[in-house]
Amino acid sequence: MNALIALLGDGHARTLWMLARDLGTTESDVKRQIDYLEHIGMIRKVIGDGVCGSSCSGSCSGSCSGCPSGGSACKGCLPEGGFQNMGQMWELIPQ
Repeated sequence: MNALIALLGDGHARTLWMLARDLGTTESDVKRQIDYLEHIGMIRKVIGDGVCGSSCSGSCSGSCSGCPSGGSACKGCLPEGGFQNMGQMWELIPQ
């Protein structure tokens, strides 16, 4: 679990497959760890739909206070279609 936390600590969100590959384990093992870390509030899913709140102009520079994800990049900063095709992704919650 410490390896997963350290991996997510670099600030890059990753899919389940990417985490399993980078940790040299199975997706089911990583999912079990993720479920626990989400439950205790250490990590969260990255909202990848590219939809911001009403206060976002869609042209932020990567930090958008109006985003439902609490400051992640808005639609203007995401690839076309957001990260919809990448699957679920997770990141550490800043402490």
